[in-house]
Amino acid sequence: MTNANVARLMSQRFRGFLPVVIDLETGGFNARGDAILEIGATLLTMDDLGQLLPDETLSVHIEPFEGANIEQSALDFTGIRLDSALRQEAAVSETQALGELFKQVRRSIKSHDCNRAILVGHNAAFDLGFLNAAIERCGLKRSPFHPFSSFDTATLSGLAYGQTVLARACAAAGIPFDQQNAHAAGYDAERTAELFCAIVNRYSDLGGWALTLREQALDERA
Repeated sequence: MTNANVARLMSQRFRGFLPVVIDLETGGFNARGDAILEIGATLLTMDDLGQLLPDETLSVHIEPFEGANIEQSALDFTGIRLDSALRQEAAVSETQALGELFKQVRRSIKSHDCNRAILVGHNAAFDLGFLNAAIERCGLKRSPFHPFSSFDTATLSGLAYGQTVLARACAAAGIPFDQQNAHAAGYDAERTAELFCAIVNRYSDLGGWALTLREQALDERA
């Protein structure tokens, strides 16, 4: 259970928005026509001094929607095998995957006293476009995510570390990155979450975020 001080800190840090890191592995670049094959989501929390931390991760294999396009080049890039027995056994529909994701996101929004989630992604416009297309396709009326705003770690890491590729940005931030696990949605979401937290916390430590509640928490620790 999130304590009251952590909830206050999180709710004020991003103007009532709860950052949720999303990574999607897809069958191409067309959000309307190409399949979502995997979704990874890492929820974030804080310690009682306002340091942002990765929390739990949800990772799901997704059945391509009816009529979805899947480019072979995308499968070659991600390494996803559609005929894998493990994948075929575990894959669920987009509706089921989004339903479970939204349930967990709403729970975290409530526990952190926030109003809505905001997507964090590496090249976030790509993931948000696919997420919004799936929401529309599934006829979901109440998404916990802001429909067009997002935080992009490619841009932020370009500013903070001079790197825009996820693996290189993680290396610059001192975050281990295993290329053999790259392009698995859950793994990439976790590394992106660590990268986002590192950037936010570094900015805070340099004095760029002078939130009164955080200063009060530090005074109470002294």
